[in-house]
Amino acid sequence: MAISGIISAIVVGLIIGALGRLVLPGKQNVPIWLTIVIGIVAALIGTFIAKAFGVAETKGIDWIELIIQIAAAAVGIAIAAGFYGGRPRGVAHR
Repeated sequence: MAISGIISAIVVGLIIGALGRLVLPGKQNVPIWLTIVIGIVAALIGTFIAKAFGVAETKGIDWIELIIQIAAAAVGIAIAAGFYGGRPRGVAHR
């Protein structure tokens, strides 16, 4: 994989991950690196699902594929927030 492919995967992951966080209510205590990883994985899963339903290739912007990717990112962020959602780091428990 070329450097440009890695950089574009990170950018797409950041955008999809951020949009996934936006559709969830409240604050998610998920680190940015995990948001990017979840966004990259969600983009791949969303593309796979869109291809399975035959909506991956459309004229213009692939809105359905984008919605599927954002929904997958939102699910991934919600799951990750469940693991990271405990007490904040660095705070002693009394």
